[in-house]
Amino acid sequence: MSRAEVLFEAYEKLQYVYFPVTATASLLCWLEDGTTVEVAMVGNEGILGVSALMGREESFTQVIVSQPGHGYRVSIKSLQKILARSGGRRTGILKKVITRYNQTLLIQMAQATACSRRHLLEQQLCTWLLSCFERGHSNTLIMTQESISYALGVRRESITEAAKKLQDSEIITYRRGYIELKNKTKLEARACECYKILGRELVRLKSDLESFRNLPGLKLPKDEIR
Repeated sequence: MSRAEVLFEAYEKLQYVYFPVTATASLLCWLEDGTTVEVAMVGNEGILGVSALMGREESFTQVIVSQPGHGYRVSIKSLQKILARSGGRRTGILKKVITRYNQTLLIQMAQATACSRRHLLEQQLCTWLLSCFERGHSNTLIMTQESISYALGVRRESITEAAKKLQDSEIITYRRGYIELKNKTKLEARACECYKILGRELVRLKSDLESFRNLPGLKLPKDEIR
């Protein structure tokens, strides 16, 4: 999954769903004036194209790869056949996993709306960077200011100013298209409350998925549910 690769366009009929493993993707809403706003970020905790498994055949956002990596691509028809089966422990668990993740996605979207309306841009940027670093399991990002401005729905100049403050405070190092995390503790201190709220939800999600793995009679490899 390559950086800036468009997996789905808004209102495109879905043929596949993606399960990111090392890649991260952004769900973007486009407005008539050409601006965009990221409404959710999805890494190896989630599913891209989950709406097709909940009864909607079209993508409600554009989905673009923000951090390159690998993932699994599965045809929607194949998954729908499995979900349509009656009985079977694996089928039942798959339905629970999809429903549970969909709840997390809705919470993330709701929090993104509140964040963009009530929190300062520097706080939003800190929360967004932390989400990227943690999903990528790395202290470095390959990301341009223009890409960040698309995600947060603001002018590139505003991102430049906010990123400079973080660099002057020795929290990040920023070069063209490259961001390195220098002090996570300070970055967390400057992030808005959304970082902790979303973090707690991801912990709950992973705990729930782990409980599915441990159901009696079900044997899953350790990396099947992440």
